[in-house]
Amino acid sequence: MRMIISFAALFFSVVLLQLSSGGVGPLDVLSGTALGFSRQQIGLLGSAHFFGFFIGCWFAPRLMGSVGHSRAFAAFTAAGSIGLLAHMMVIDPYAWALMRVASGLCVAGCFTVVEAWLQAKVTNETRGRAMGTYRMMDMTGSLGAQMLIGFLAPASYVSYNLLAILCCAALLPITLSKTTQPDTPKSPRLRPGLAYERSPLAAAGVIVAALSSASFRMVGPIYGQEVGLTAPQIAYFLGAFVVGGALAQIPVGWIADKYDRRKVLIWLSVAAIASCGVTVGAAGLGVTGILLASALFGLTTFPIYSVAAAHAHDFASSEERVELSAALMFWFAMGAIAAPYVASVLIDTYGPEALFAMLAAGHAVLIVFGIARMRARPTKERRTPFVFVPRTSFLVGRLFRRDRDKPLERESGTAPRDAD
Repeated sequence: MRMIISFAALFFSVVLLQLSSGGVGPLDVLSGTALGFSRQQIGLLGSAHFFGFFIGCWFAPRLMGSVGHSRAFAAFTAAGSIGLLAHMMVIDPYAWALMRVASGLCVAGCFTVVEAWLQAKVTNETRGRAMGTYRMMDMTGSLGAQMLIGFLAPASYVSYNLLAILCCAALLPITLSKTTQPDTPKSPRLRPGLAYERSPLAAAGVIVAALSSASFRMVGPIYGQEVGLTAPQIAYFLGAFVVGGALAQIPVGWIADKYDRRKVLIWLSVAAIASCGVTVGAAGLGVTGILLASALFGLTTFPIYSVAAAHAHDFASSEERVELSAALMFWFAMGAIAAPYVASVLIDTYGPEALFAMLAAGHAVLIVFGIARMRARPTKERRTPFVFVPRTSFLVGRLFRRDRDKPLERESGTAPRDAD
């Protein structure tokens, strides 16, 4: 309990950040529709967010090294707040895209600071509880953000101001905390090729995970509108996706630790294709059917990133884990940048069902590639533990490095050295 209290400021900031950043994507879709933006322009907003996210992941460790954790957090929070407040001052989709770059920069930068702070303060004895609480707070904030959409009026100063207030409020717990700022951690080198070198299938898996997650979160509200959902129902539609993904982590993690992870990825993709078909078919079954289909889609697609990451770490040494996590995040960001815009173009051209046709095609490619990789080389007999990894910053690998090395610790009788 003492450990939880000591990290309370960081965890509270995480919830507030998720409420703010998680709410702006769906709100932009509803607002853009009300203001007459085209679907392609709305999709561009989601892609711009992940472009800013990528910049933030790369830039945040360097800024922390220059000005410290608290000041860096304040700078990124200010960028996000400005982006939110400026929405209703300039009604233009391309100006909004620049504002969404600022929101993505804020998310990546703030989570980099939080995770660097956690990494410096946790010990081997408190790491498991701290990371479990962190993941719970992250998921709680994400779910709460989707529920906000039912209460926020589209294209309203009040709605964007409320999100900006939440973003600014995230400053208070960290800046008022009496906890001493940690030393700045050494930045991991960004080596995108490392992910492909260790596991081509894992690199492909995180790209497909980005395709599913980014498209659904950023363009899913367009689909919801097309099938007749109201704003509150769209909030439940997005929330069901998050709930389904959360429920999948424990059973999928157990399966991924017990069986060949390549087979797990293949069967998850098979299930994802089936869930895409169910989601399209559920459009005529009423709100309840649509919500259940959304939960099923989250159940089958949400764990793919963590399974792919675990498979990549099976082939990595302890010293490579932080840089490998950064490389996997790089490929996730690349997929997430492209996905919303491509999805919006397809919906505009072929109708709302095209969203899930695209996602099903992506998973079909992953199935074929997974079968090819199974023939290329055998899997590792000794596997690293499955870890549900938030897609938050390039530094997230530091927090979960020790979890990956637990089998080595048990076999050698010695604890691996924490990341620098």
